[in-house]
Amino acid sequence: MAKESIKARERKKEATVAKYAAKRAALKAAGDYAGLDKLPRNASPVRLHNRCKLTGRPRGYMRKFGINRVTFREMASNGLIPGVTKSSW
Repeated sequence: MAKESIKARERKKEATVAKYAAKRAALKAAGDYAGLDKLPRNASPVRLHNRCKLTGRPRGYMRKFGINRVTFREMASNGLIPGVTKSSW
């Protein structure tokens, strides 16, 4: 389980990226790199890092489900993810 401060920081970055997305696109289209330099660093989507929505774990993230592999396995075993079953052959 990640610290709440780390998860909050990531949410704040996501909000900043969303806030400046249109402005960044306009500046990039115009080729105004000096204007891009004046935007906050956290306005760049490159600075975002995928984290598990439930635990905040940064590694083993599965994009399709938005959670990490450990949480995915627990939820799948408990039948909490529709359409996912443990394979057997």
